[in-house]
Amino acid sequence: MARLILGPTSMAQWQKLILEAEQACAVNLNEETESYLVFLLMRFIEKPQMVSSVLGLEFLEGSQDFSHAREEKLRDVGDKCLLLSGLFPGRAEHRCVDISYFIKLGQAAYLTLSDQSSLAALYVQLCQKFVAMTEVLQTTRELIDGKPALTPLQAYSLWRDVQSKHALHDLQRYTQGVILPESKVMRKH
Repeated sequence: MARLILGPTSMAQWQKLILEAEQACAVNLNEETESYLVFLLMRFIEKPQMVSSVLGLEFLEGSQDFSHAREEKLRDVGDKCLLLSGLFPGRAEHRCVDISYFIKLGQAAYLTLSDQSSLAALYVQLCQKFVAMTEVLQTTRELIDGKPALTPLQAYSLWRDVQSKHALHDLQRYTQGVILPESKVMRKH
């Protein structure tokens, strides 16, 4: 059954949901990254079409743009990747890519921004905390929907590719078996 998160304002509701998700998935974001997520979610509500673009192409265009619009273009790529990997992991399958593609592309966008932006420290932090923020966003879905945000294959892919602790937890919910890293599994040739 879906849960309803209530607060006096929409910002307070998003903030409460993010804090609950952090606690539920045992992730501790600092105040700056929490605030960034809250404002990103508020901005997304007003622009739901922002997740329906070709992000790889946008990243290339933003990387090659040396005008004043570069920062906005690359930030938007990072933000969209964060939303897709966290809130809409199923979109990756529709685009025939792993969720980790969005994570790595988003990290690259934020890291590229850290080289020349006045907000360099924030962008470095967003790059470093990208997986944790993705886990928090996935947990928000679970708190609201009451079911895992990831399929078993998505969870395995995220655990394997970016060492997501949340994905490993999801895998453990799906199976009673011991999960070994791919490098420890014997392969037949």
